[in-house]
Amino acid sequence: MKRPKPSLSVVIPVYNSAGMLPTLISRLEPVLRDHSSAFELILVNDGSRDDSWAVIQRLCRAHGWVRGIDMLRNYGQHNAILCGIRAARHEWIATMDDDLQHPPEELPKLLAELDRGLDVVYGPPEREQHGLLRDLASQITKYALQNAMGAATARSVSAFRVFRTELRGAFAEYRNPYVSIDVLLTWGTRRFGAVKVRHDARAEGVSNYTYRKLIVHALNMITGFSTFPLQLASWVGFLFALFGMAMLAYVLISYFLRGSTVSGFTFLASMIAVFAGAQLFALGILGEYLARMHFRMMDRPAYAVRRESGPE
Repeated sequence: MKRPKPSLSVVIPVYNSAGMLPTLISRLEPVLRDHSSAFELILVNDGSRDDSWAVIQRLCRAHGWVRGIDMLRNYGQHNAILCGIRAARHEWIATMDDDLQHPPEELPKLLAELDRGLDVVYGPPEREQHGLLRDLASQITKYALQNAMGAATARSVSAFRVFRTELRGAFAEYRNPYVSIDVLLTWGTRRFGAVKVRHDARAEGVSNYTYRKLIVHALNMITGFSTFPLQLASWVGFLFALFGMAMLAYVLISYFLRGSTVSGFTFLASMIAVFAGAQLFALGILGEYLARMHFRMMDRPAYAVRRESGPE
């Protein structure tokens, strides 16, 4: 017996993409009609500086299945997606970019894979198209994500993803300005999958994910969702303690066998600099964790909504 089609909510964070939204809607609609029993599109305006919100309002009036959420300011891609996820009304949720790099026509491949019993399915690109430096930064971020997620599928993560809506219950109470959707999904499941799909070049403009943002995102994931930096600091301290003991043994052996001590201001200054650097490194990591504890105690929200548009 053929399984019934699922109902689907598509969440798309929007940032300065007014010119691409009508095309995105026109390509997405036939896909949703063919592969879902009921559907909606949630466009989350993440503090765009162009007239994206005005375009979203027009699209909501023209299409009864389109909803718009306007955030107070720019909170970041993952925060905007979290807002859309919490507003979703259907069985499955799909997320994708607003720049047409994720072809709507590839969405059925992810839905078919999810229908096989998985909880989350990613759509990584068949080949990276961002250039050497951008691809390298992306790979570093994925290594960091793999440590934070504790899942091998982390190497295949993509903003083009589908998952079951009930997973959001695992992070329903999450309130923190540092958001990683992929890490939050691991709080609800370990059944991940991935299927390579076609990714197109950005239709217009340039990517808003700079090298700096990728690195900051990786650092936020490591310190916000993993104890790896603390473990690293412990190992660094342990190794330098061994190094210090080895130096002490060398000094004592030189004194008893040769009757002389190790001389030289340079040697002493180097040892002090090495150990001071290791201590400052460990203190810096502890400071990062204390900062995140501080923000969590402030109960600072991940986002705030200004207004909404579309059907109730």
